[in-house]
Amino acid sequence: MDGGCGCGQVRYTITATQPPVVYACHCTDCQTQSGSAFGLQMPVFEAMISVTGDMVSGERTLPSGAIGTIFCCSNCLIRIYSKNSTRPGMVVVRAGTLDASKQIVPKFHLWTKSKQPWITIPAEAISMKEQPTSLEEWMRLLTPEAA
Repeated sequence: MDGGCGCGQVRYTITATQPPVVYACHCTDCQTQSGSAFGLQMPVFEAMISVTGDMVSGERTLPSGAIGTIFCCSNCLIRIYSKNSTRPGMVVVRAGTLDASKQIVPKFHLWTKSKQPWITIPAEAISMKEQPTSLEEWMRLLTPEAA
């Protein structure tokens, strides 16, 4: 899976045996950060992503108390991925930066209690008013269905 920023300076490749799970987050943080109605997130192990090009990063303390770090193209400032201090070894790629982003269908939707009122969640999608509260629940949601 390949992707990159808007200007082409940053490119990445994700090496995976099957496509990682993508979810839509409707929290107000994702709405603010994306400038849109939700963020399309794709968590992957950091060892699975190879990035070329110059990036800049920024940190902030999240509402949970964790430290969030975002990594953006140093030229066009498109966010490529983020890290959360409570999930070492994981990065969350902005799935809209994938070259084949039109093929993405979110498996689940989080923070639907703060979604924009004009968004309709598909009936077949998993929908949660907030987010998983345990690592076990996160892992269950992020496990792709068997082929």
